[in-house]
Amino acid sequence: MPNPPITPSAAIPGRGTAVNPPNRFEPLILTPDPDFLALDPDERPHPRTQFFTDASQSLLTENDSPDIPFTVGLNPYRGCEHGCAYCFARPYHEYLGWSSGLDFETKIMVKTRAPALLRDELSSPRWRPQSIAMSGVTDCYQPCERQFRITRGCLEVCAEFRQPISIVTKNALVARDLDVLTELARHQCTAVYVSVTSLDPELAGQLEPRASRPAARLRAIRELSAAGIPVGVMVAPVIPGLTDHELPAILAAAAGAGATRAGYIVVRLPHAVKEIFQQWLTDHAPGKSARVLDRIRQMRGGELNVSEWGKRLKGEGIFADQLRDLFNATARRAGLNQERHVLSTASFRRPGGEQMSLF
Repeated sequence: MPNPPITPSAAIPGRGTAVNPPNRFEPLILTPDPDFLALDPDERPHPRTQFFTDASQSLLTENDSPDIPFTVGLNPYRGCEHGCAYCFARPYHEYLGWSSGLDFETKIMVKTRAPALLRDELSSPRWRPQSIAMSGVTDCYQPCERQFRITRGCLEVCAEFRQPISIVTKNALVARDLDVLTELARHQCTAVYVSVTSLDPELAGQLEPRASRPAARLRAIRELSAAGIPVGVMVAPVIPGLTDHELPAILAAAAGAGATRAGYIVVRLPHAVKEIFQQWLTDHAPGKSARVLDRIRQMRGGELNVSEWGKRLKGEGIFADQLRDLFNATARRAGLNQERHVLSTASFRRPGGEQMSLF
């Protein structure tokens, strides 16, 4: 049974959405009190971010998707303060009994034991050395990382083991950890990809309210590159009819800052994200809403989302083909993707293993 339509609600400053769509796994639906909705939007209390301890007993996860260029993932947080209106990871919060909407960006699960769990898993003889990808779901450098430093702790463990790890983030906070990233890079054990959706700071602030602004992300690329860390840019997601025209400028700016590789992903709108993003268009870009949704449908076989492997990340049809050709031509012109970021397990070690081998 489809979710009921979302009641229109005024945008909340600093949040990607002001609504909480029904959880598809829960029979009960929470609806705002009429007296609350009757208040002037400026008089409504703004929701505060809450943090909860995630008591997971394991950390590394595996995926078998042929669309994803990694097998093992690591996510220090569940939920994401960045609040990106289009985020494909929002529905994962429904497995926790919460909503894909405002709950996703205000109720954050923190894996406080992540560095210790990672050390245990890498120490295990069952671990077959291979690369790990950090932030396959939610951003490992979201704002609360300044406080909790879980990502930093995991990187320190990786440096101790010389464990290769790649990172995708849209937060310039990644540059804080240049020291440990530089140590990993010495052993060909890291690469960082900075996600840039738009170069327009106003649009970025509305789409990704608590992520770093575009100029700060480009500055992070420059700092990472200057430190000798392999760095790339992910134009992710490309939103047809809204940000697709920026792709050449983003690639040129990233290459100018020192990026050597690039990739892109077309916006995905699974489950309740469809309603959340449509509400965002109503609130922030009503004049472009019809064009954006129509173009997405043309790239998704008439739907707003397709989950099939091979189609979900790039789309299909004439507009998907044009986007692919545009990306390839502009990446080549910018000198991107001329070399690969190959991570190596050759230096992997288990600290103490040499001594233990004597017994």
